[in-house]
Amino acid sequence: MSDFKIIETQEQLDAIIGERVKRAERRAEERAAEKYSDYEDLKTKAQTYEKQIADLSEQIKGGETKQAEFTKQIEELTGKVHQYETASVKTKIALETGLPYQLAEKLTGDDEEAIREDAKKLAEFVAKPAAPMGSMEPDGSNDNPKDVALMNMARQIGKEY
Repeated sequence: MSDFKIIETQEQLDAIIGERVKRAERRAEERAAEKYSDYEDLKTKAQTYEKQIADLSEQIKGGETKQAEFTKQIEELTGKVHQYETASVKTKIALETGLPYQLAEKLTGDDEEAIREDAKKLAEFVAKPAAPMGSMEPDGSNDNPKDVALMNMARQIGKEY
């Protein structure tokens, strides 16, 4: 213990404490360096993952946009199919009830039964063409002998065939 020296001045105390503090700082730095030696690697990995997250988020947003477009397109096509099915049913019912094809689009109703009822009501108002009352051929009372001769000739030709 002969090495022990008595501290007599503040400068001596500061020098001894300074050395002790420096030693503690070096040890703390060594431990931190040892403990956090892979900090740069982790920082690089974190940046890579953040970039991947951003890319995947963009892909998800793009997918959501496409899904919305597909949903809209499906709704439009479903509506068209329903219109075609309804038009087909209306045409079929119109022809079954004797309505002209042109009136098929005038039929209304939500289902086949309602359309059929509307067709029956409309068919009651649509007049069927009546058969002619008599022959449209001249009865011979025409004074023009040329017309009478032509009519006779036409009858003769019709009988031959």
